[in-house]
Formats: sequence, C-alpha cells, structure tokens
Amino acid sequence: MLLGDLGAEIIKVENPKHGDDSRTWGPPWAYNKDLNDKSSPESAYFLAVNRNKKSITVNFKTQLGAQIIKDLIKKSDILVENYIPGKLDKLGLGYEELNKINPKLIYASITGYGQTGPYAKRAGYDVIVEAEAGLMHITGEEGGEPVKVGVAITGLYTHGAIMAALISRMRTNQGQRIDCSLIECQVASLANIGSNYLIANQEASRMGTSHISIVPYQRFKTKDSFIIIGAGNDGQFKILCNAIEERTLLQDERFKTNSNRVKNRKELIDLLQKKFIEKDTEYWLSVFSDKGIPFAPINNIKKTFEHPQVIARGMIQEVEHPKSGKIKLTGIPVKYSKEDPRIRLPPPTLGQHTHEVLSNILGYSEDKIKTLIEGHIIN
Repeated sequence: MLLGDLGAEIIKVENPKHGDDSRTWGPPWAYNKDLNDKSSPESAYFLAVNRNKKSITVNFKTQLGAQIIKDLIKKSDILVENYIPGKLDKLGLGYEELNKINPKLIYASITGYGQTGPYAKRAGYDVIVEAEAGLMHITGEEGGEPVKVGVAITGLYTHGAIMAALISRMRTNQGQRIDCSLIECQVASLANIGSNYLIANQEASRMGTSHISIVPYQRFKTKDSFIIIGAGNDGQFKILCNAIEERTLLQDERFKTNSNRVKNRKELIDLLQKKFIEKDTEYWLSVFSDKGIPFAPINNIKKTFEHPQVIARGMIQEVEHPKSGKIKLTGIPVKYSKEDPRIRLPPPTLGQHTHEVLSNILGYSEDKIKTLIEGHIIN
C-alpha cells in the first residue's frame, strides 16, 4: 500500500475462491450500497490496507496459473510475498527461478523467522512474535499481565528495504532478494530497551506509560480522565514545576537532575499524581498550553479523528468504493514539496481487475482469457 501511495501500480494476486483472508476479518463491515447485492461485504480491516491496488485472481498452484505470474514478472519491478520459505520454490515461483526471467526484479519476502536458521520453516504471526521477541514482555502496566501492541510494523521495514533496493538497481542494473522477518524487525524495534540489556545486562519489565530512562514521562490520572506529560530534560522539568506551582520540587536534591529523578521515581510520581488529581484534564491542558513542555490528553479514536491537526493535514479521505459506496480511509501520512501522493484507487473488489491486467498488461486474447476462466484458473 505504501508503494501504491507513492504512485506504483500495485497488482494484488488473490486466491480465486475467497481472496485475501482479511476480506472476512469482520465485523465491522462496509455494507453493500446495493441492497440487492447479497455478496459478502468488505471488512473494515481489508479496506484499511488495500487502497491504490488492483486485484486479480489466479490459481497459481496450477501450471497455467503459475505462467500468468511469470508473465507478470517479466513486466514487474517488485514482487512482495509472505509464504513460508520454500513454498513458492515448489511452485516454480521462487527467487532463483524468477530472477532468471527478470534479473532486475526485486523479490521481497516477508516471513516469520527469515529464510535461514532453525525456525525458518515456522509460520509467523505478529502476536506470536510479539510474545517471542520481547515486545509483549515490556508492554502493559507495571505488575500486570503482558499486553499485545495494537498493530504490526514489519511492512514499514520492508517498504524501506524495497526503496533502498530500487536505488541499488539504478547503479547496478540488477535486482535482488529482500529477506525481511517478523522476529528480526521486532528485535530491532526494541531500540533502547534492547540496548540496555546488551550494554548493561539490564532486564526490562513492564512500566505502563513510564519511560525507563526519563522521569517524569508518563500518564497521570486527573479528576476526570488522564493526561500525558513528558519532561525530557531538566529545563522541561523546571517548566513543569512552575506551571503546576510546585516549585519546592526544584530545590529537592532527589529531583534536581534526571538521573536523580529516575532513582527516586516513585517518590516524585506520587507527589505529582496528588497534584494532577485535583483538577480535570481540560484545566491542565490550558495550564500547559504554550509553556514549552510536551503534554497531551489520551484521546479515544473518535477524538483522534476529530483532532484539528489530523483534519488540517488531510488524514481523513473519502473515496467511492464500487460495492460499499462512499467510505472514509486514513490519509497518506507523508507530504512532499514537489509531489502529491493521493488515493487514486479505492480498495479493490475480489478479482476486479483480472481481465484488465491480463488483457492490457499481458496482452492476452479474449479467447485465452475465456479458456482460463473455464479452467478455473482465474475468475
């Protein structure tokens, strides 16, 4: 989807029988605008991640279906796949085979555990790898149970890797294979928490919204809800104390430096919490406004999409979907000074573009397409 946002022509290859599994990951659904259309509605999940794509259906477990993929490869820059290592090789669609057809091809594989190593053949799912690679261990309230993080991030790493491979191809005129795994991306995303262990053998623990190395940098309960405060340095801590009229904290040796505040975390947080509980969130938001300290309310999803900055930056887009009618999608998050990425295509219906791609891109005749439909190779 990210590549499609940047202008690439994306062809999503789906199973002719039921398509991408995420089409059925509902409710919630975007119901069909035609009340006489009794086909399954599209899930909100599928619609979220499939804009700017075309959909074709191909049974590439058959020889004729695999040939369609090979014909597409001849004309393609990038292939993205997420099969267990070795699966596509058995179908004649592995990297080595397709590299012979198109040496410029960038073949991006997203797997659970990578192409090599003792776990390579295991299937990977984000919640499993979150548990296995440390993220769930550090997510959740202090003393509470491990908690799943809301969304997966591996696609972001793969997107960057593909862009780098495209730049490399400009120099070498050769494509290459990208091996991107859930577990490696997860380990890399441990960032400073991982570094604390590698450098100091310091095991991590769940800390809720707190930061292991900065205090105060967390959620506080107010009279009616919550607020997040981030005093990332001594100057910001001074601003905080002055704003809430607790200037005596600045003279307390336990809190004069961030290092001391980390050591005396509980004492400081208890004092601040007693202050914040006295007033409601709106009061504190007005107190901190334009003071030069990071702060925010904890918004639900409704308030997030009503946020004036979210609206001003075009992060809500409305498009016309062929089955669902007008639907709203999140906008494109990166803006460019000389380009205008946009949602050119709504998320596709299953096999919506099969005929178009086979006819216009591959040059298949109507008779050949008809034969493929009759043989249940395509829909």
